[in-house]
Amino acid sequence: MEERIWAHEEIYKIYEKIKGEITLRLNEFKLSLKDGSEERIFSELVFCILTPQSKARLCWAAVENLVNKKPLLRGNKNQITKELNGVRFKYKKAEYIVKARKQFSVDGKIAIKSLIGQFNDVCDAREWLVKNVKGIGYKEASHFLRNIGLGENLAILDRHILKNLNSLGLIDKISGALLRERYFEIEKKMREFAEKINIPMSHLDLVLWYKETGEIFK
Repeated sequence: MEERIWAHEEIYKIYEKIKGEITLRLNEFKLSLKDGSEERIFSELVFCILTPQSKARLCWAAVENLVNKKPLLRGNKNQITKELNGVRFKYKKAEYIVKARKQFSVDGKIAIKSLIGQFNDVCDAREWLVKNVKGIGYKEASHFLRNIGLGENLAILDRHILKNLNSLGLIDKISGALLRERYFEIEKKMREFAEKINIPMSHLDLVLWYKETGEIFK
């Protein structure tokens, strides 16, 4: 119990230190869907397709390569694969990117904003993404929606967050993939914990990420 109290105090200490930076980052996310280009929104989806079992920094560097060297919107599977340096399962993920690009294209142009924007409930948008976009599970869909300003109350249950939720005594240690029901169960526990300690859900996510990585990224 004393260890958990100490952990709570550590979270508050970190939060006070980076609260301003978190707010700025979340405000940037909110502007993405409103002011960002179709390519920008699609690049966030591609980033989330790349992240499973790969480091976030390497994945975003790969996305930037795809944008700068043009394969993101026009390259074939092999051209995309060449830019995925350091990304695990890059051949399969390149295939997912090509499929997603085709899926979100109208008359040869990316048109992802209107499709995502048609959902009144962000949970419905997440369900649609999980069911219809190859390479996207609940973690990736939640991450994508948060990064375009729509998922502030969704949990991005990556290994850093799960590790900390376990340390806080909220969940048992996780091994293997999270099925839908288990994901929602843990998400609910994290949401209740966020309310209990009076830290917004999206802020808590970034606090726990910072605690493990020492930075606020994506």
